[in-house]
Amino acid sequence: MTALSILDLAPIRAGEDAAAALRATTELARRAEALGYRRLWLAEHHNMTGIASSATAVLMAHVAAHTETIRVGSGGIMLPNHPPLVVAEQFGTLATLHPGRIDLGLGRAPGTDRGTVRALRRERVDGAERFPEDLEELRGYFRSAGLKPGVRAVPGAGLDIPVWILGSSPDSADLAARLGLPYAFATHFAPDHVVEALARYRAGFQPSAQLDRPYVMLGLNVAAADTDAEARRLFTSVQQQFRNMLRGRTPGPLPPPVADMDAHWDPDERERVTAMLWASAVGGPETVREQVARFVEGTGADEVMITTQMYDPAVALRSLEILAEAAFP
Repeated sequence: MTALSILDLAPIRAGEDAAAALRATTELARRAEALGYRRLWLAEHHNMTGIASSATAVLMAHVAAHTETIRVGSGGIMLPNHPPLVVAEQFGTLATLHPGRIDLGLGRAPGTDRGTVRALRRERVDGAERFPEDLEELRGYFRSAGLKPGVRAVPGAGLDIPVWILGSSPDSADLAARLGLPYAFATHFAPDHVVEALARYRAGFQPSAQLDRPYVMLGLNVAAADTDAEARRLFTSVQQQFRNMLRGRTPGPLPPPVADMDAHWDPDERERVTAMLWASAVGGPETVREQVARFVEGTGADEVMITTQMYDPAVALRSLEILAEAAFP
């Protein structure tokens, strides 16, 4: 079966705090490693009371130090928020501490609101437009001789750190193809343009020193439980979060599941959330196995990065176990 990996946002559950979220992320990483998942990525978001992974490189260091073999990466670092040299130094440090285990996934979106962008990078708010230039500068720091005379990333220079392009639009696909880099698409929340993006990436791919053929990793929401009915109930935590976003709220603490979502949204919200969460596998063991297989067959994904947002951390671990039993028999 196609390789499986995990995207984790270090979700803060309703009634709990960030410390509990980070403990749960650490335990999830350990369990994922034991179950055979290939990598665990953490995502950068800011000014969101339901997400504790804002200091992504710091959390990566913690997770890597508490595991042994699983690859740990960023899904992603939002490059507009950071000077490229700082990212090169941070990931150079991570790769030096944990050789052969660090991935650097990069996105062009800020992952937050405009006011927070100004707080992150006070001198400018046009980082998304400068993404290709910042990316080239960053990659230059990983070469033995960087692009800027007299400026080196220490640690960082000369290290082989895999760089991925993250995206939710065809524009990012074109960039990844032109540079010959692996491409991770956010199908788990923005599936509308995945067909066009993958077609453009595969058609335009130019081999590079890092990669000789196209390589695609796609996001997939997974809620696996012992029965289909229980999985659907557990998935209502994610559905409530997306409903709240439609209502103009930033992602708050992950809510507990509800027995019947129809009592918590109107028909238009249901239709829109269902479309946003099209890339999802929800059900008991056999149902989830079939849904993941159909997703891979339909997209040609080389790797699937699942996200399991569940209110009870122990239940989230059980979801990973069920999927692993189906995927790694």
